[in-house]
Formats: sequence, structure tokens, C-alpha cells
Amino acid sequence: MIIFKTLRWKNFLSTGNTWTDINLMDSKSTLIVGQNGSGKSTMLDALSYGLFGKAHRKINKPQLVNTINNKDMLVEVTFTIGKNNFKIVRGMKPQIFEIWKNDSLLNQDANALEYQKVLEQNIIKLNHKSFHQIVVLGSSSFIPFMQLSAQHRRDVIEDLLDINVFSKMNVLLREKNSLLKDQLKDVEYQIELVTNKIETQKKYIRDIRTLTETNIAVKKKRIEDAQTEIDQLQEQNNELSTMVQQTSDPIQDKLNKLQEKKTALLQYAASFKQQMGAVAKDAKFYEDNETCPTCAQDISQELRSEKLSASREKARELQSASRRVVEESDAIESDIQRASDSLEQVREWNTTIHSNNQAISRLQNEVRDLESDIGGADVVDLTTANEDLQSLKEDQNSQSEQRFKYMEERSYNDVMIEMLKDTGIKTKVIKQYVPVINQLVNKYLQILDFFVHFNLDESFTETIRSRHRDAFSYESFSEGEKQRIDLSLLFTWRQIAKMKNSVATNLLVLDETFDSSLDHDGVDNLMKILNTLDDNTNTFVISHKGEILEGRFDSKIEFFKDKNFSKMKYGLQAA
Repeated sequence: MIIFKTLRWKNFLSTGNTWTDINLMDSKSTLIVGQNGSGKSTMLDALSYGLFGKAHRKINKPQLVNTINNKDMLVEVTFTIGKNNFKIVRGMKPQIFEIWKNDSLLNQDANALEYQKVLEQNIIKLNHKSFHQIVVLGSSSFIPFMQLSAQHRRDVIEDLLDINVFSKMNVLLREKNSLLKDQLKDVEYQIELVTNKIETQKKYIRDIRTLTETNIAVKKKRIEDAQTEIDQLQEQNNELSTMVQQTSDPIQDKLNKLQEKKTALLQYAASFKQQMGAVAKDAKFYEDNETCPTCAQDISQELRSEKLSASREKARELQSASRRVVEESDAIESDIQRASDSLEQVREWNTTIHSNNQAISRLQNEVRDLESDIGGADVVDLTTANEDLQSLKEDQNSQSEQRFKYMEERSYNDVMIEMLKDTGIKTKVIKQYVPVINQLVNKYLQILDFFVHFNLDESFTETIRSRHRDAFSYESFSEGEKQRIDLSLLFTWRQIAKMKNSVATNLLVLDETFDSSLDHDGVDNLMKILNTLDDNTNTFVISHKGEILEGRFDSKIEFFKDKNFSKMKYGLQAA
């Protein structure tokens, strides 16, 4: 049970820099009065802000800071739960949010949103809506239970009955199933992948095993053909080598002799040319000179004719010998060309021999490779391939087992999710409490002199019947009748919370409830309910019609304005 002890604030809304303190346990019942705008409802806004970070009324957070001082806004709420004492400190300008437990500040490493979740889910176990259904009944921004949507009604009931843990479990299971779905998809992909690898490996092994006698025979035939070609090339090389040996030396000797003979003839031709120059010079001398230029003696005509005749004869002999040399030289040149052609043929034979040797080397390598294939390399490959295939099968089995585990876990989760749905365990729990809820609501309606039969079903849809009238809904009633239903539900929720002891609290605040749609009898009946509350309940009634309620409460708090700041005056009331 939550026992609220104190509430205080400063620089909050119209309150100045002086603390406003309220002891929430001081009296069993307290009347809060004041003129409009004096700050009566500030208590509710401060309590709501302190616990949930937002006002009870629809006020933007920046507007909560006093506009005159415009800084140092602070709210403090203290309460106990069991043996633990808590203090919440929250403010703006500067921003502050602290949770103290037994005078120790709780870890603030998380951001403000996570810190707020710690407060709502782990400490007070109430959210903003549920808190106001149990603690507050007001006429301003309060939304009565009957005006909430079906889902919000369910949220309030789940908080009261402390079964929202099933919703959280449901969310966690759905998240886990979503993760399992991704993991299952991944493992199925891995299984498909390894299955394809197994099929590929099996095909590879089959291909290796197709190296049968037929395939070996094919390779042997290729070896035989290669060996035949090698033999042919070697035989050709032998023939060509013999021809080269038989042809090369004689031709080379002949060519050398021809070259020597050609050189000798060239020397003869040069000698004849020199002699012909000398003969021509002598003939030229006797043709041009009749007197000896050396001794100045006359050269006779007979001598000149004799010398000229001898020169011509010598010239004819030399010309004839020169022609013979040219003819013989031409013959030798033809022999040289024929010998060179023969040597060129020898070079071609040598080139063919070299090319054949390269082909023989290539074919010998091919033969060795084929013999290696036949000699058992395929058996080694098959052994390795079988080991790889076995490894793949083991991987497939492991992945299949993992898939089965994932599917089994998801199946269990689906069953639990089904159980944790709104139509599952929660509905069974709620079914246990619906008759009690309806009984309590009708009890409080009778105390408020509103004689109808109110019924909520498991989906929290209401059916309301009255004598001699058909069933109708909450919206069919007048505002006063609606308020009686809202009051009955408020006291019912408090009673249920007390029964569960999960979210029970000592605090009850009625904000202008007596000022709205209740008639005189309704006010009296409501006071009857308040007077029957146990001593552990501290009730605060906010009203601007204090004269109607004067003397009905243990204490009274009056709010008033002083120099534009809200202030508070406390006093006891005579019963």
C-alpha cells in the first residue's frame, strides 16, 4: 500500500518562492476552499507533476513555472511503501528529477524517460490514468472511467488487479518470437545452403566415380596416340639429322673452294685491268709523241707503228683473258648460289628438328599427366570428397536440430501468447473480479440513492437497467446521475485496490465534486460514504462552496492570493 505523507512546492503556477507544505496524513478529512484562481487545485497539479511529470489539468509544462519569478520551480512528494521511504524531487529551471529511497539517491544513469518508467512500473506501479482513477475524482480535466476507451478501461483494471505483468510478458514473448522468426529464417537459409552444397558434393563424387575403365581406356588411347606421334617425330628427326650430316659438310667444303676460286679470279681480273691500263698508256704515248720527251730524239714512224701494233695485240690478249675470267666467275657464282641454297635447306631441316623436339617434350609431359591421372590421383580426391560430404551432412543435421529447437520454442511461445492475450488468463482473472466489482458499484449506487442495476462484462462494456426500463448506457443519464456512477466506480476501484493491496493508497482527492451536479441528497449520501472510509484513508475535498460543507470535515485549508502569489492557511473545523 502507498502511504502518501507530505507534498510541498514552490514557484509552481501562482505560488511564489516560499514553500507551500501539506501534510497528507494530518487529518482523516480535509476541506480545501478558496476563491476562483486562488490556487485550490494547485495541490492536485503539484502531486501529479511530482509523480508523473505533468499536471493534473491540461497545462503545458513550461507554464507550470511561476511567471513572476520564472525560475527555481520545485515539487517534493514523500510516501512509504512497506518499510521503504521514498521522496520524489522534480523541478524546472533548473531541470531536476530525483528519486530517493531511504535517503539514498537512485541511480540516474538512465535518461529521464527510463527513470520515469522505474518510478511508475517498479515503485508506485501506477500510470497517470490509473492513479487518477483511484485517487482523484474531479470535474476539470479528469476523464471518468466510463468515458475511457475500452482499451484504457482495460489498462486501469489491469493496473488495479496487478495483472498488467501478463501484458508485459505478452509483449516480451512477441518480441522473442519475432527474434525467433528471424533466427528460424536464417537457419532455414543455412539448411538450404548446406543442402545445395551436399547435392553439389554428391555430383562431384559421382563425376569422380565416372572415371571407369572406359575413361581410363580413353586416356590410354591418348597416351598411345601421343607416343605414336613422338615416335614419328623422332624418326623424322633421325632422317633429317642424317641428311643434315650428309649434306652440310660436303656443301660447306665445296662452297669454301668456290669462294677461294672466286677470290683468285677476282685477283686475275684486277691484274688484267692493271695490265690493260699500262698497255693503253704505252699506246697513248706513241700516238701522241714523235720526239722522246726524255732524250729529245725523234721517234721513227716505224718504231711507233711497231709499238702501237704490239700494244693493240697485247690489249686484245688481255681483253680475251678478262672475258674468260668474267665467264668463269659467273659460272662460279652460279655454283656458289646453288651451294648456298643447299645450306639454306639444311638450316630449314635443323629448324624442323628443333620444332619437333619441342613437340616431343610437350607430348611427353602430356603422357606423364595422363599416366598420373590413371595412376590413382582420383582415389585421393574421392577420399577427401567423402570426408567433405560427411562434414556437410553433420552440419545439415546440426542446423536441422537447431531449427527444430527454434520451432519448438516458438510453438511454446505461441501457446503462452494465446494464454496471455486479453481473452486468455487475464480474462479468467478479470472474470473472478467482475462480480465483486459489479456488487460494489451497485452497493455504492444504493448509498447514493441511485437505484439502478449496473453491470460490467469482461470487456468492460456497461449494461445499466432500472425498474420498468430497458437497458441503456452511461451516456443516457443526466450529469448528476453520471456523477453518482463515477463516484461509485471511484470507491469501487479503491476497494478493489485495497483488496489486492497492490496499488492501494491512503489518499483520496475530490476536486469540486460537491460543486457540480450533486443535489442536496447526493451531497449527504456522498458524505455518508466518506464517513464510512477506514482510518487509513486521508480525504481531501476541493470546493469553492465551503459554506455548504462547513463543519463536516476534520480540518480545513484555505487558499488566497497575496500580492499575486497563492498562499495557504490551515485550521481545524468543529464537527
